Amino acid sequence: MKTRLTASAALACALHAAPASAQSEPVIALEPLTVEGSALSQSLTAPSLEERRREIERTPGAVEVIDAEGYKRTTPALTIKDALDYTPGVFAQPKWGDDTRLSIRGSGLARNFHLRGVQLYMDGIPINTADGYGDFQEIDPSAYRLIEVYKGANALRYGANALGGAINFVTATGRDPLASVAQGGVDVGSFGFVRTQASSGGVHGKADYFVTGAWQEADGFRDHSGGRAARMSANLGYRFSDDVETRFYLNANDVDQRIPGSVTRRDALKNPKTAASSNVNLFDSQRNIDTLRFANKTTVRFGETTSLDVGAFVVDRHLMHPIFQWLDYKYVDYGGFGRVTDEREIAGHANRFIAGVTLHNGKNDARQYVNVLGDKGAKTFDAKQTSSNLSAYAENTFYVAPTVGVVTALQYLYARRKQDDRFFADPPLNGNPNTPDPNPNDSGRKSFSVASPKVGLLWDIDPRWQAFANVSRSVEVPSFGENSFANAALAKPQKAWTAEIGSRGRLDDVAWDVALYRAQIRDEFFCDAGDGASGNCAVVNLDRTMHQGVELGFGAAILKGLAVQGDAPDKVWLNLAYTFSDFRFDDDDAFGDNKIPGAPRHYLRAELLYKHPVGVYAGPNVEWVPQAYYVDSANTTKTQAYALLGLKAGYDAGGALSAYVEARNVLDKKYIASVSVTDRAAPTSALYEPGTGRAIYAGVKYRW
Repeated sequence: MKTRLTASAALACALHAAPASAQSEPVIALEPLTVEGSALSQSLTAPSLEERRREIERTPGAVEVIDAEGYKRTTPALTIKDALDYTPGVFAQPKWGDDTRLSIRGSGLARNFHLRGVQLYMDGIPINTADGYGDFQEIDPSAYRLIEVYKGANALRYGANALGGAINFVTATGRDPLASVAQGGVDVGSFGFVRTQASSGGVHGKADYFVTGAWQEADGFRDHSGGRAARMSANLGYRFSDDVETRFYLNANDVDQRIPGSVTRRDALKNPKTAASSNVNLFDSQRNIDTLRFANKTTVRFGETTSLDVGAFVVDRHLMHPIFQWLDYKYVDYGGFGRVTDEREIAGHANRFIAGVTLHNGKNDARQYVNVLGDKGAKTFDAKQTSSNLSAYAENTFYVAPTVGVVTALQYLYARRKQDDRFFADPPLNGNPNTPDPNPNDSGRKSFSVASPKVGLLWDIDPRWQAFANVSRSVEVPSFGENSFANAALAKPQKAWTAEIGSRGRLDDVAWDVALYRAQIRDEFFCDAGDGASGNCAVVNLDRTMHQGVELGFGAAILKGLAVQGDAPDKVWLNLAYTFSDFRFDDDDAFGDNKIPGAPRHYLRAELLYKHPVGVYAGPNVEWVPQAYYVDSANTTKTQAYALLGLKAGYDAGGALSAYVEARNVLDKKYIASVSVTDRAAPTSALYEPGTGRAIYAGVKYRW
């Protein structure tokens, strides 16, 4: 007997897929997937795009699967903004090079440098360090087959300990239908941007392989923002039998990047190419990183009802980061995971049970030096930082009716942070007990033990239309950037209860994905900047805050058959992603019910493309922030509203050849792309990241 895995057919809400070719249109209903499902199961360890859609849409909350072939073949895929642009609820704005201000549902708004509040993965292997810190330099948007976005506590399988959730970047395998013996591409564009990319994949008996690599460099729009990067990802799979498969993963990165820094509001709007003078003349600020990542995943299937995934990983990372000091950090992260899935009938009702455990540990040899014009000076800090994380989770979906599933889940996290300070003077200093110690002992250890429950409902209204609701808890423990071993009050976990309701589906030529949520947060990590002159700040816990919003993705063929009739007519396709964000303090002692700074209240990304069935497409697009948003908690200073016009044209019939040309910010609008937040901003506060001016890109790709 075949056991049903989902009560509905796949909901192909591919609102983020390329609108270029007929293949990018959401497919209408597919048959329900079964365990046998061999037609879709090219790989046990790396399920196909449709299988991943079916899997993720059993989540009673806002989740997305992005077909990366869309943006890779129709954009330069510069940063993760290109990959996530049409994902509602995600605010991603490049700052310099690959660095991006990324926030999902208001996560990490007080993190003025790099990332907190969203967990990043590559083929299920953590990109974030074991203490939760993350950045984007190891992400190559041109390398992936698909991207999974789990918003908020819907990221249960990834620990559910981040307000923003998790993003998993997934490479192809040799068994993927689009894998080819050879594929190559070249992208060029404004500000000295050049990238070459190549990949190869195939199947040889029981083994398959896939390898992809890219090299790119750019001078950058702003002064002192040039960089270069070489990245490679590979995997090798072997199928022992129809029910057992193992896969090895390798990823390597070598990235050098200059940092222009934040500037004043006036400079951002009047002289957007200008870099912060200290970044150029005092520090020669850079962020250079080398990474090597290795992992294995093995899948075993037991009959028609049960499967087991097990795996392990190790990551070696070296960060060389001259900024206000010269940071020399050497990370080694390692861990493993196990996950069992059981699907069977219980008392005549379909039931799906998942349980798993994940271990993510790591250490960092953290050394800092005086920055002497980009060179190391005297040592100022030396510590061994150790992080341990053990999470266990279980989730059960019981179909009380053939189309209604009740979801209950629980996740438990035990985390420990330990710092051994190896650089301090033993008082009394110089024999004088009254002389303050300039290097106190900052050693310490803290542990956290938290549980996060979840209840939800899935309703398959018809095979192409699904509604969902859930109430869930998320808990985010502090990274070393938030931790203080001298003050326990600064190390509380950030806790949130989130309620959401929504729907996703596809009816003929209309597709949608909508969610409404409200999160009540305790002890939110936030920025205490003191003078407010820059984005440098100490991290504190707020008492109570509230995040709520609306996330709407929508796609529709608004005109059809203009020049071509029949089964494959030409059409004008509208694609949009709208995010409404209302983030507020809740009766705060200092800021009352003010709006939390750092993100726009309204954010719209939309495009209107004419698409001909032969593969030609063209049309305009817009990025619109209609209302300026605050940069300080006192709500005294705002950014500036803006609208950016873009144009795109190209060819992509879903075959071997694709080509595009894209113009961005056609009207050369001067605008503020992102900000660093502070308590109270002043006119001279250097908090602003200028947006990129007018730019043109073009690319061509071919696979044999």
